[in-house]
Amino acid sequence: MAWRCRLCGKIKFLRGTKTNLNYLAFVIGNFRFLAFGFLLSFFSSFGQTYVISVFNPDIRAQFGLSHGDFGIVFAIATVGSALCLIWFGRMIDQTDLRRYTMTVLGGLVAACLFMAAAPTTFFLFLALFALRLTGQGLMVHTAATTMARYFEGARGKAVSLVSFGSPLGQGLLAIAALAISKSVGWRWTWAAFAALVVVGVVPLALWLLRGHKERHQSYIERAAAQISPVRGVTLRWSRREVLKDVRFYLILPVLLAPSYISTGFFFHMAHLVESKGWSLTDFTEAYFLYTVVLGAVSLITGPIVDRIGAVRLLPYYMIPQGLAMLAIAGSDHPGAAVIFMLASGVTVGLRVTIGGAIWAEIYGVAHLGGIRALATAFMVFSTALAPVTMGWWIDWGVTMESIALGCIVYAVLSSLLSWFALRFGYEKMPAAG
Repeated sequence: MAWRCRLCGKIKFLRGTKTNLNYLAFVIGNFRFLAFGFLLSFFSSFGQTYVISVFNPDIRAQFGLSHGDFGIVFAIATVGSALCLIWFGRMIDQTDLRRYTMTVLGGLVAACLFMAAAPTTFFLFLALFALRLTGQGLMVHTAATTMARYFEGARGKAVSLVSFGSPLGQGLLAIAALAISKSVGWRWTWAAFAALVVVGVVPLALWLLRGHKERHQSYIERAAAQISPVRGVTLRWSRREVLKDVRFYLILPVLLAPSYISTGFFFHMAHLVESKGWSLTDFTEAYFLYTVVLGAVSLITGPIVDRIGAVRLLPYYMIPQGLAMLAIAGSDHPGAAVIFMLASGVTVGLRVTIGGAIWAEIYGVAHLGGIRALATAFMVFSTALAPVTMGWWIDWGVTMESIALGCIVYAVLSSLLSWFALRFGYEKMPAAG
């Protein structure tokens, strides 16, 4: 009888109750909403660095830009999108999810079309700004916020499942982009992306959100008394209160580290491959190792985060990234690229699950959209710094090996800061609200 009760509990619709659902039953019971998050995560790839970097040589040739010049344009566009994300991101707390999603997807379509038609560097900047805001920013923000908000008892599982869409999308869409651009050119490739969103993504997203009204009503009832799963206190932090919390600033650097490092190295992967004497095709294909490891690690750590909390894992998750940088710094052998992809995939997989849950654990879900928008804006800002700073260093003659060593130092220092914040601050500071 006991096992029958447990099985029934696994299959029923999850309304935020704390449970030990396994992945298969969890997916079956919540397929539509999980698929919605996965869909947004997958097609956020149009605004991600890895897909855009596929067009790096064509764009620089078209507009006469050096590595550093394109890095500056990309960085300014990304910073602008990060600033706008702070405002647009918080609107998810106040707007019907269906309307919010359609607005974001409409913006993504416009961004792809703008990219396809950009006549000058200024219009290229505007197109990149729109792609970064809607793709990397709002699509990811919407997927992660909804999973963390509506799946209280299985937040880690939901975030890990949905977030796998982004690296998978980047890997598949990057290959598709290369193939299409060789046939019809890079501009028509972006036009094809816009058509795909209109014809496929928009209607599918609307269908997957059927029945969301009931889910949202259940969330409102729970949010009235949000309780920390770790400390057992009421959590209703506002974004203004978070900005006054020193822990927020001590935790941020380690959460931003994978975004900065991976963005920089992927954006300048052509230079990395050339300096190492590797094949660009082999390096691009090795990205699937990164994707597979990322997905596997995020799936494995999802239940762990649900069980012990993201705050306990945070100070240690950069260790594999340090090993990835050590491989780049220490060897020109093609095997170093494999180690780089594997180890980076481990850290980013951990980051996906930890980053998706940690703000809800510390600050609650009542204002999660605004808080996540703030944190995501910082993340986007870090991805803006990476191409331009690394581009400058490359132009100044700094080797990729030296850049990798600098990234190791960053990883160590940021991990120590987060350990200090959570060791001496998390348990002692009172909850707001």
